Amino acid sequence: MIPGEKRKEIDLLDYWRVIVKRKWLALAFAGSVIFFTGVFSFLAKPKYKPMVTLLIEEQTSRILSLQDTFGSQSFGREDLRFFNSQLELLKSKSLAARVADKLNLASEPGFGFKKGGGSIAPNALNPNSQIADAILGNLEISPIRETKLVEVSYVHTSPILATEIVNTLAEEFINFSIEKRFANTQQASNFLREQIAALRDELATKERELQKYGQEKDIVYLSETQSSAVKKFADLNDSLTQAQRERIKAETEYRALKDFEGDALLSSISDANAQQLKMEYSRVKSEYAEKSKFYKPDYPEMVRLKARLDSLMVEINKVMNAAEARYRSALSQEASYRNLLERQKTEVASTKNNAILYESLKIESEAIRKRYDNLLERQKELDVSAKLGGISASNISIIDKAEIPKYPVSPKKKLNLLLALLIGLFGGVGLCFLFEYLDDSVKGPDDVEKLAGLPSLGIIPHLAFDQANGKNRGLLSKQRYAYGKEGSLGEEISPDVKNIELINHLYPNISIAEDYRTVRTSILLSHETAPKTILFTSAMAEEGKTASVANLAVSFAQLSQSVLVVEADLRRPKIHRVFDVRNTKGLSGYLTGQYPLTEATQKTAIENIWVLPSGPLPPNPAELLNSRKMKQMLEEVRKVFDVIFIDSPPILAVVDSAIIASLVDGSVLVVQSGKTARKPFLNAIEDLRRARARIVGVLFNQGKAENGDYYSKYHRYYRSQSIEGEKPVSKAAH
Repeated sequence: MIPGEKRKEIDLLDYWRVIVKRKWLALAFAGSVIFFTGVFSFLAKPKYKPMVTLLIEEQTSRILSLQDTFGSQSFGREDLRFFNSQLELLKSKSLAARVADKLNLASEPGFGFKKGGGSIAPNALNPNSQIADAILGNLEISPIRETKLVEVSYVHTSPILATEIVNTLAEEFINFSIEKRFANTQQASNFLREQIAALRDELATKERELQKYGQEKDIVYLSETQSSAVKKFADLNDSLTQAQRERIKAETEYRALKDFEGDALLSSISDANAQQLKMEYSRVKSEYAEKSKFYKPDYPEMVRLKARLDSLMVEINKVMNAAEARYRSALSQEASYRNLLERQKTEVASTKNNAILYESLKIESEAIRKRYDNLLERQKELDVSAKLGGISASNISIIDKAEIPKYPVSPKKKLNLLLALLIGLFGGVGLCFLFEYLDDSVKGPDDVEKLAGLPSLGIIPHLAFDQANGKNRGLLSKQRYAYGKEGSLGEEISPDVKNIELINHLYPNISIAEDYRTVRTSILLSHETAPKTILFTSAMAEEGKTASVANLAVSFAQLSQSVLVVEADLRRPKIHRVFDVRNTKGLSGYLTGQYPLTEATQKTAIENIWVLPSGPLPPNPAELLNSRKMKQMLEEVRKVFDVIFIDSPPILAVVDSAIIASLVDGSVLVVQSGKTARKPFLNAIEDLRRARARIVGVLFNQGKAENGDYYSKYHRYYRSQSIEGEKPVSKAAH
């Protein structure tokens, strides 16, 4: 944020003015959106959407549980996979083709033939394939959350045909499910026959091998002997483990007492008596160490404490000897169990070698028989299903059949028009702000204050002469209700008036003359001492600078002040034509020393106004305007005239205006409202400030009097007096 700049508060009225200013853009956009939406809504064919509701349940009985047979345990996501699979089958092309074939949709005009009687695909191998694509394109499948229900709907321009298609799709889906399950039954039955035959051969082979090995090794009763030896070996192993734990515990306590120091850990000693002795020993030792700082060893108290320490150590040694005895006993018992275990291991090894292979053969044989029995049971179930002709009961059922809809689902005319209205209004408002953002012109006093920190001297409204006397008086008529009586323009403007340069002289009672008088007041009150020599310039050409000079000269002359208008535009002069004076001598003649100032200055037909025309155009205008003679001229005219207006070229075009601005009391920058861009405007202000000009303010020319615009904002409550009946000033006076 620039230092000294005030934070601009949000003004909702400013937003409203932007919308009102460009209301026709917003209305045109909204109207276009509504129009095209209405055309689409009323010309589009209505579409109907019947709906059928299906219940898809898991299969109540499995044809073949391969999971049970071979031990697979993949049940976690089975239900979800099954349901999703059914949804995908509903959207399959093969199912849609079945519907097309059953309803003979190839003969329907909306499916089998294009407009004009041509077939969609006369050479297609499968005529229902493309029809299936068309069905799937308008099919909608919506599972209901947290249920096993599925809503299936179809959109078409014919309500009857749409209902037939969606109902047939549901029926064919159920038939397809039944056919698929029956085919699976047949396939599973064939698979089981092959597996049973293979297992039967394998089981026979294993049983023969088991019997032969048992006879060769004579191990019919070996299993009981083996069980006794193994059990004894296991018991000895457990006893050895327990002996090891006892030995480790006793050894830990023994070593803790053997390495006993005053700060040994209590957690290593489980004997309560030993822990008590340790704690007492630690306490007495600490007390002895503390008192040794103050007493000698032969001090009675120290002798008593030393005797107590020796006594406690004797007791601890007794406890340590007992712990050592327990440790030695546990170690001996462990060694005994270890020897017994080694002898038993040899015995087990001698009896188990022959039994290992026998037991493995027996286990394999039993496993094969179990699988064989399982498959036989499944085979019986499948045989029953096959005899019944498959599983006739389907896990899919129709809950609600589709009915012929009475009302179309699209186009929703009311909703479309409402949305079009909202979108059109919001879009139109957005376009208003977009165009306002893209418009970088200086539009009014707020922009001047914000961009350059300069005051506004006033706004001269746009005057459309071609419409001034017609039925539609244009912009001029919009302001009359604030200035005169309703329906009155104040004065009738002559049709032959084609410019505005002297409009307030020819028609002094019309509202625009009052606007010039407002600017006159602003100039007079701009400083404590009103400026006497005033330069008028603009950023670019054709911004109404000359017209402003001429009409303001008339306004000041109406105060009975003597006014001199200096035509300092020595490149494209216009003032002499406005006031109808000769341009043979003028400013250039005076500055070159050819004529005195009195001969170069001319009295106009308007009372109290004199003009110093440009004279013949010189080759070096800037040098003449920057001469000593120019300064002398300004000093002389200040003594004679009450106010001097100087018309100069655009400041960004040539340096002439900057030269004169440094010599005069004040400078006025004329801006054409809504046309002058911000960058040229700021550059013009910068040029004037570099010339150390005293900027009086900014005059807005040709302001657009639109509702909510700058001109109406600042002029809404001006002029309340009627001026009907006034006559224009005779042109002869001019």
